[in-house]
Amino acid sequence: MLLNNRYRMIRELGSGGFGDTFIAEDTQMPSERRCVVKQLKPVTANPQIFQIINERFAREAAILEELGEGNIQIPRLYAYFEEQTQFYLVQEWIEGETLTNRVANHGKMSESSVREILMSLLPVLEFVHIQRIVHRDIKPDNIILRNSDGTPVLIDFGAVKETMGTVMNSSGNGTASIVIGTPGFMPSEQAAGRPVYSSDLYSLGLTAIYLLTEKWPQELAMNHDTGEVIWRQYAPRISPNFATILDKAIMSHPRDRFHSAREMLDALTTATMPEYGMPPTMRSPPPVHPVAPVPVGVEPTPMPLPVDKSSSLGDWQKAAIMGTIIGMFVFVGLWISRPQPATTSSNVMGTEQSPPPEAVNPLPEVENHSPQAQPTPDPVPLIEQPDPKQFIRNHYANLNQRQYNPTWSKLSHNFKSKAGTFADYVDWWESVAEIRVLSVRSIAQTEREAIVDVQLQYLMNDGIIVDDPKSRINLVWDNREQTWLFDDKFEP
Repeated sequence: MLLNNRYRMIRELGSGGFGDTFIAEDTQMPSERRCVVKQLKPVTANPQIFQIINERFAREAAILEELGEGNIQIPRLYAYFEEQTQFYLVQEWIEGETLTNRVANHGKMSESSVREILMSLLPVLEFVHIQRIVHRDIKPDNIILRNSDGTPVLIDFGAVKETMGTVMNSSGNGTASIVIGTPGFMPSEQAAGRPVYSSDLYSLGLTAIYLLTEKWPQELAMNHDTGEVIWRQYAPRISPNFATILDKAIMSHPRDRFHSAREMLDALTTATMPEYGMPPTMRSPPPVHPVAPVPVGVEPTPMPLPVDKSSSLGDWQKAAIMGTIIGMFVFVGLWISRPQPATTSSNVMGTEQSPPPEAVNPLPEVENHSPQAQPTPDPVPLIEQPDPKQFIRNHYANLNQRQYNPTWSKLSHNFKSKAGTFADYVDWWESVAEIRVLSVRSIAQTEREAIVDVQLQYLMNDGIIVDDPKSRINLVWDNREQTWLFDDKFEP
């Protein structure tokens, strides 16, 4: 008997609450290639909900097709169909062994092998997250080491399972009735039905710990004060740097983890990571972004002001307002404060020539070739201005790491007066789980100012994603502090 008049079942691979998985042969291909057939069973037979499930199944199948076509470490989708009220996916068969089987057959894996697996999978997760998909079921069983090249392949995405778990709620609408994920490998926010991108990093971190220790998450103790997993004693030879990266990935709160797969990958590929030299019991590690954060040693610490609790705006509204404020820097600012031709020799778009060494020497013995020139009253030496685009990226990287004092000090006095108090500033950014810098483009630059177009995206703590329209940011140069500042030129 052929399924869909095409697929001949060979043997069963596994069975679970959502359905059964088989190896099959495609009889309509000349090679009769082998494939994986997943039979998915809805948790309800309610005819009212069947059409909703059918539509969602088609939508999730399209996503799986896009993912499989876009990355060779995700199985390709060959077909999907519904037959006799059962739903089927036909996918590429990845010949190899799961990480669970590898550990069962060979024992613990070395640090170098686990690091290699992580560095191979993190770009896959980055690709998945860019598509706004959270895998939701990363675990050793769902990672296969492909026989042909040893590459890890990510299988069994959770979105289709959620569709199969759709039931009818009290208002007559279809809704997911079950949480997708594997106990032990999924973090608390995912267990509460609110997965975020760093939820996948949490699961990947615990997968790596399993490979290093042969311990399932349920076998590991937990610090009841912090909620953090205690595992290092089972892998005593692991380097401190690598262990600290894994500790950061499995922090109990999403804000304390790596905020993206790229950030975790960058931490792994950094040759030396002095930032990780802190005790493993610290809850909030220092920044680990590969771009050096703005130095904090020379920053003035603002006086915290009382928090204004009068605002009743929702997180997404606040995101839109704050994004709008940050984006209200237009060419008007450059025209208002632009240097006059008679007083400046700099050019637009970074064509300014670097001053000779004598020009940056603060000593009074500087040779002066102009008989009318007077000594410069400002003793602060000039340095080459950092790239405004990199300054913007560093600024938001620091915000993602909760570095509020240095980022607050990068706002001009005029901007601060419009952004509210420091306490308001911190209160709002605490409602944002992650700021994503989608694009940064330089528009113009002089010795004193720069204009940069920035497109941001906010992932709020409640899981809502807010797309901020492209903002035009006006930066001014603070010569005394030798840094750019966010500025608002619309002062009275």
